[in-house]
Amino acid sequence: MQRLLALVAVAALVALRPALATDPYAFFDWDVSYVTAAPLGVKQQVIGINGKFPGPVVNVSTNWNVVVNVLNDLDEPLLITWNGIQHRKNCWQDGVLGTNCPIPSGWNWTYEFQVKDQIGSFFYFPSTGLQRAAGGFGGIIVNNRDVIAVPFGRPDGDITIFIGDWYNKNHTDLRKMLDKGKELGMPDGVLINGKGPYRYNDSLVPAGIEYETFNVHPAEMVTVRSNRMSTAQHCKSSTLHPNHQHLVGRERLLDCRVFPALPPKCKTYRIRVHNVGTSTSLNFRIQGHNMVLVETEGSYTSQQNYTNLDVHVGQSYSFLVTMDQNASSDYYVVASARQVNESLWRRVTGVAVLRYSNSRGAASGPLPDPPQDQNDRTFSMNQARSVRWNLSAGAARPNPQGSFRYSSINVTQAYLLRSTAPVSIDGRRRATLNGLSYAPPDTPLRLADAYGVKGVYTLDFPERPLKGAPRIARSVINGTYRGFMELIFQNNDTRMQSYHMDGYAFFVVGMDYGEWKEDSRGTYNKGDGVARSTIQVYPGAWAAVLVSLDNVGVWNVRSENLDSWYLGQEVYVRVVNPEDTGNKTVMAIPDNALYCGQLHKYQKEQTPHHKMGVSAAAPRSLSVACRLVAAALLLAGSFVLAP
Repeated sequence: MQRLLALVAVAALVALRPALATDPYAFFDWDVSYVTAAPLGVKQQVIGINGKFPGPVVNVSTNWNVVVNVLNDLDEPLLITWNGIQHRKNCWQDGVLGTNCPIPSGWNWTYEFQVKDQIGSFFYFPSTGLQRAAGGFGGIIVNNRDVIAVPFGRPDGDITIFIGDWYNKNHTDLRKMLDKGKELGMPDGVLINGKGPYRYNDSLVPAGIEYETFNVHPAEMVTVRSNRMSTAQHCKSSTLHPNHQHLVGRERLLDCRVFPALPPKCKTYRIRVHNVGTSTSLNFRIQGHNMVLVETEGSYTSQQNYTNLDVHVGQSYSFLVTMDQNASSDYYVVASARQVNESLWRRVTGVAVLRYSNSRGAASGPLPDPPQDQNDRTFSMNQARSVRWNLSAGAARPNPQGSFRYSSINVTQAYLLRSTAPVSIDGRRRATLNGLSYAPPDTPLRLADAYGVKGVYTLDFPERPLKGAPRIARSVINGTYRGFMELIFQNNDTRMQSYHMDGYAFFVVGMDYGEWKEDSRGTYNKGDGVARSTIQVYPGAWAAVLVSLDNVGVWNVRSENLDSWYLGQEVYVRVVNPEDTGNKTVMAIPDNALYCGQLHKYQKEQTPHHKMGVSAAAPRSLSVACRLVAAALLLAGSFVLAP
């Protein structure tokens, strides 16, 4: 009943917002709880949503409003962040500790945000306490509006794939290791969609592991009949030979003694790949198939063929893959560890199966080779540089992406963010940016701003690395509204890092090995650097991005490697419009805001209402609730209800 009342309350709030009524609503009701699973053969506690691991895919379109009612059925606080969703004017929904108080155990809280002017492939995950290492993640698809052209034909199917390294220890045990100053060490394996590897090697993969299978259809067979025989061919990715074009639709007139069988066009699937792991870069490949890269994190890319691509922690890509093979057997789908000693990390390999509907046998034999670049550290970086912005394609709006000429804008602020190997600060192992290790205050930064609470943070984050001893701080970057910021990530650690910025897509303009210098700007890509929200930074290298600060709020810049993030490798960028006195460029604090820290006195108590043990039944129990919500929303415009 409490879940029902929560949904009706949300519907009532929505009905009072006429400004958004013309855009559809999608409603989701999630029970986030522990689920027992054994993805690598060892039973452990994972985080599921409505009893499922991974969680559901949020499938919406540009400008839709998304309403997610979250019941925290865990035994610890919870926040969910939406990797790559920009939350225009609304950092209140960002789901990180700088903007939100966590949802207490047994409480529910409702996220409400609009995917304003966005398209593409993203994912969500729990953002606190290393919880993503236990699951709780799922996909986000933001489709184009029908009136906006897409720079490729409509795919015959859409497949979401989550890849990520995995530990058999629970996330709480991993936290204890970090708190004691230990490293997490080599993962126990790689999961694909929450499942362990197909048994491609008896010595590396134990028996009884459940693996993922992607079922696809190559095409309908074209049968050519004559009075003597019937033949069929598998599909071809190319179009019909010009001499045969006039024969389409006239199969009954063909005679195999005169004409060969006509292969139909193969089916093409859009495959969205997300690295949701803890800290390992993974090389993704599909045996025998080319992958045409078409989009990354909300930007259409120049379309290029890859046989494999490195996907770093926190990154998302989508490919077009044509089912044009002969289906003599199933095909391997592989995600293997990169930027490590790969001969020692052989077990850190995820393997799934791509199965054609006309497959004639199980996958067998060796896996397709990863890049043979052990002595060539430039291969992966050159591959990353090859990901370019499609200048002529529209995205969320009809005007071409390339109409925004970032190279013609003057940089107003520049920060060089240097990371190093973890250091000891006050006897504890910590990770830093510019010598500062961030420690979240009890009162979220944005909430402190809204209520005028002083002393929660300082606006003095250094533009260059500090020369003194590293220290713990709550130092924030003071971003200039409508300014143009340059961020240079310098990785002086010995392992791969990737960095994410909430609230924005930045332009990737450069990367190279060595120390960044002022004259490194001469190597920047000034034309088609791709816009995305997560950038990889190679060991002993730098990466530079440009970002237009047009989104008011407090926005997290973080290492996507969970251990580095947990140990303090993050900073916030505060963007304020000094001329806005009426919430025109930023939304007011939501009515359902949670309060904590110095503002705890404003919090109204909730009676904890755990649903442990009945999560899987939650969607079925919502049918009455959904009908009531639908009735309440008839005056509010279009809507979609989802479990």
